[in-house]
Amino acid sequence: MMRDDIENGHAFNGGGTRRRNNGVGYGHSYSSIPTQAAQHEYDTHDIDVLKKQSASFRTFSSPLNSLSLEASSEGIGAFFQSTAHLTEGPNQPYYRDNFNDQPHSCTFGTGEENGIWWNNSDQAGTIMACMVWLLLAYTAFTFTALARSGGIPTFLADFYVILCVMALACHAKTTFTDPGSVPQAAVPNERMRREMGTPDSPLSMCSQCQTFKPPFSHHCRICNRCVSRMDHHCPWMNNCVGVGNMKHFILFLVYTWSCSVLSLLLLGWNYFMCSDEDCTFNVFLTQLVRLVTILSLGALLFTSSMIMNVTFGLMTGIGTIDRLKKKASDTIGDAVEEPIPLKDVFGIGPYWTYLFPIDPLFDNYDQVVGFSTPQRLLREEMEGGPLRSGISKDMLSI
Repeated sequence: MMRDDIENGHAFNGGGTRRRNNGVGYGHSYSSIPTQAAQHEYDTHDIDVLKKQSASFRTFSSPLNSLSLEASSEGIGAFFQSTAHLTEGPNQPYYRDNFNDQPHSCTFGTGEENGIWWNNSDQAGTIMACMVWLLLAYTAFTFTALARSGGIPTFLADFYVILCVMALACHAKTTFTDPGSVPQAAVPNERMRREMGTPDSPLSMCSQCQTFKPPFSHHCRICNRCVSRMDHHCPWMNNCVGVGNMKHFILFLVYTWSCSVLSLLLLGWNYFMCSDEDCTFNVFLTQLVRLVTILSLGALLFTSSMIMNVTFGLMTGIGTIDRLKKKASDTIGDAVEEPIPLKDVFGIGPYWTYLFPIDPLFDNYDQVVGFSTPQRLLREEMEGGPLRSGISKDMLSI
């Protein structure tokens, strides 16, 4: 179920967000950012090689802090090998930005002054998000009771509970993670100004936020923020789904779908294959199982449709909101958007991080989020020096 309380406006290709503190520990936001001029000092092949060897440590944070992505590269294989090796220094195209310019207040909300992202303006969304936890906890309790009674194998019940825990962790991560809100100080990066800052392709401003509107961003009236590369506002998450929490949302769908499939397989196996009293459910367990069966069927249908919806969006580069608008105007066939690379969703960290609700690492943070800030550009100017930085003075004066 999606809520389309979105302001009509321009949409372009891209996205943006800002890092939020978790209210528990306000560590620095590490970011390895390629300087503007340094990108021109290397040819295309060198830049591609450097990107594979470099990683941006600026992440979308939430109350569930990201785990360390440092993995040993000796004898474990590529699956566990991290690509987060920095190529930085006076004559290198990357520098380390460890300045934390985010609010340090332990307050809940969706404003820039709030340190913890939480949509507290939608009571219906809060109730629906809590229902997800209650229903998954109910199914986990049911399968635990079935295992204790001998109705299903214990190890399968344990596996189901693990899937439920992973689904709930991804749900919490999606809910409390900044989906990609655009700050008031957001400015287009240099490449965007060259490609889009023309009369034929003007830059967009949000009429609600009165700030720069990155490509493919939308203003959500529920969160009251512009969200970069926004797909939709999900009441089950009580949050928007955008560039900042798309990975966690996908993982939630996958783990919930897996729970539904495993539930139906176990209950179906018991119903058709049980031939003695040892695996027969008593009256109380039978009532629990009936409700679990209905919930599993509904969850399977819903998550299957949402997984196909998200997959279509990644393959075509057209989010849910933009696809609905294009269908309404009969311009879906004229779409020129490009597919969204998986590295712009799951990051370039070790492959094992794809399976966990860990904040992704991006090789070029500004390019993924679709904007920069004058403060960041000024730090790049100071770090890179006059010969390396290609930042325009008017960018710093915005």
